[in-house]
Amino acid sequence: MDERFSRTVRVIGEDKMNIIKNSSAIVFGLGGVGSAAAEALARAGVGTLGIVDKDVVDITNINRQLIATDKTVGQKKTEAVEQRLLTINPELTIHKYDLFYLPETADNIDLSQYDFILDCIDNVTAKIELVVRARESGVSIISSMGTGNKLHPEMLELSDISKTSVCPLARVMRRELKKRGVHKLPVVYSKEEPVKTDSSVPGSMSFTPPVAGYLMTSYVINSIIKE
Repeated sequence: MDERFSRTVRVIGEDKMNIIKNSSAIVFGLGGVGSAAAEALARAGVGTLGIVDKDVVDITNINRQLIATDKTVGQKKTEAVEQRLLTINPELTIHKYDLFYLPETADNIDLSQYDFILDCIDNVTAKIELVVRARESGVSIISSMGTGNKLHPEMLELSDISKTSVCPLARVMRRELKKRGVHKLPVVYSKEEPVKTDSSVPGSMSFTPPVAGYLMTSYVINSIIKE
């Protein structure tokens, strides 16, 4: 057994640790939520990880994104994530996709090769496309709702999208997915009313988006080892 995962084995046992090692997941969006989710998956021992993002690290990312430092500003997010995760687990297999996930680029990724999809995208069109394609591919998916302009990560929770409230993004997603025949979707969302600001660009705190990413990973890992 790899000693780096010995503390995990104490909790779940070697058999379930092997299940995690032989599992695969893909994270769409490597921002505050997605970078935390990707790292948590690597630290949990997932064997194969896909990472999807077209952006580069910006100095404004430093307040919340695990990969963002003075040294990584200007670097592709997929490269920054890959480099960091391989220092955590050198045996991790990583598939990088440097693209904005949209209906016109969706065919570039074969979702069926993954056991789980983590939707950490902030574009509604992309999120809907991903959820619909995940259903068509028969791959499990969990989506993050909005974490911007929020101060209380303790108000984040795991739920089905049909049971969400308050979150504007969840409201839009619920309506649009219903039109497409999708009525169930596990999500992480917050009941906290977002702070009102004068900017059209949402603000963020260092501690709220990552918690959403960790909640998503907890759902994924617990689902994998219960199967």
